Amino acid sequence: MITSLFTAVSGMNANGTALSVIGDNVANMNTIAFKASRVAFGDILSQSLGTSQIGRGVAVADITPTFTQGSFENTANVLDLAVDGEGLFLMRDESGVAYTRAGQFTLDKEGYIVNTNGMRLQGFLFSTSGSTEGLGDINLSTLNSSPNKTLDVSISANLDSRANLLTAAFDVTDPGNTSNFSSTLTVYDSLGVSHVMNIYFRKDTEAATGNTWEWFAVVNEDDSESGITEVQAQGTLDFTSDGALDVESAITYPVGTGFQFSGGATADQAMEFDFGTSITTDSGEGLDGTTQFGSTSATIFQSQDGYASGSLRNITITQDGYITGIFTNGQTRAVGQVALAKFLAPTEVKKMGKNLYSESSESGQPIISIPGISGTGVVLSNTLELSNVDLAEEFVKMIISQRGFQANSKMVSTSDELMQELINLKR
Repeated sequence: MITSLFTAVSGMNANGTALSVIGDNVANMNTIAFKASRVAFGDILSQSLGTSQIGRGVAVADITPTFTQGSFENTANVLDLAVDGEGLFLMRDESGVAYTRAGQFTLDKEGYIVNTNGMRLQGFLFSTSGSTEGLGDINLSTLNSSPNKTLDVSISANLDSRANLLTAAFDVTDPGNTSNFSSTLTVYDSLGVSHVMNIYFRKDTEAATGNTWEWFAVVNEDDSESGITEVQAQGTLDFTSDGALDVESAITYPVGTGFQFSGGATADQAMEFDFGTSITTDSGEGLDGTTQFGSTSATIFQSQDGYASGSLRNITITQDGYITGIFTNGQTRAVGQVALAKFLAPTEVKKMGKNLYSESSESGQPIISIPGISGTGVVLSNTLELSNVDLAEEFVKMIISQRGFQANSKMVSTSDELMQELINLKR
C-alpha cells in the first residue's frame, strides 16, 4: 500500500516533467527554427511475485527534439537563410563551434556574417581567382573587383556606300573634313581608368568589285600619354559590291606597339578590333557586323571587355550556398560558399540555448560539406524557417498530461484513505 504512494508520486513527477516540456514548446512557438521536444516514458520494474511482476511506477526515459522541417517565411533580407533539408549552419566564436538551424544573419561592424548572438557563419572562402581557400569566417568588408584593361573591341556599323570619296588624307586635327563617319567608345587601361576613344571611318577607294574604307582610333590629348591628340591604331576594311565585309587588314599602331594612355598605366596596350566575321579574313558571310549599304552611316552595336575597379554593392545567395558579390563596376564574382553540417543522429545533439546545438558522444561527429550533397539539403535566401511546434498537438498533449497528473494525485489520496482505514482498525 505504501508502494502505491511512491508509484503515484513517480507518475506525478513524470507528467509534471511532460508539462514542462510542453510549456517550453508552446513558449517557443515563435522562435525561429525551434525544434519541439517530446517526452518518452518508461516503466520501473520493482519485483516479481511468482509469475506476476509488480511495477514501481514510471520514469522519464528520454527527452528528444523532433527535427522535422518547419514552415518557411519570406523576408526582405538576403542574409536571412533557411535550410531545406537536414543540414545545420556552422557557427564559431572564441568559445568554439556550434550548430544552428536559425538563419537570422546580419553583418557586424567588421563585415562578418553573424547570427543574433554574434557568432560568425562558417563557409568555404574563394580567392579573387576563384580558387577555394578552405573553411573560415565569411567576411564581406574587404571585397572589391579589380580593374580589367580593354583587350577586345567589337563594332558593328553601316558605312554609307553613297558617301563621298575623300581625296585628302585623314587629319587628326581636322577629322570632320577628312572622315565620313565616326563612333565613340570608352575603353579602360591597366589601372581601370576610362579613356575616350574616337573611331573615324574614311572612304578611301571605289571600285566595281567593292570599296575600301580606312578606320582610325584616335585618343585625345587628355587621355594620350604624349599629351596630344593622335592616332594610336588604324586599319582598312574592304567590302564586296554587295556591301558585305570582305577583308580586314592587320591593325597598325603608329605609336609603339599598342595604345599609350596617360596616368601611369601599362604602356603598349594592344587591342583587337572586331568589325564582324569577314568573308576572306574570317571565312564568314560578312553581314553580321560592319556592312556598307546605301543607307545612312550609323553605329549598330559596340562593346569592349574592359572595366574599372569596383566595390561591393550587393550580394546574392544561391540554393547551393554560393555567395555572389555584385560590384559597382557591373561585375559579379563568387566570394564564398555557405557550409552545412549533418549529424547521423541529429536527435542526440546537445541543446546549448539561443537556438544553438553542439555535438555529443551520442550524436557523433558532423559531416561538413557544401549544400546539396551528403543529404544536407539546399540553402534558401530571403527565407527563415519557422518553429515546428504544432500548437494543436501540444494542447492535446497538455490535456493528457494534466489528466495523468490528476489521476496520480487521486491515487495518492486513495492510498491515504486506505492507510487511514488500517489505522482505524486498531480502535
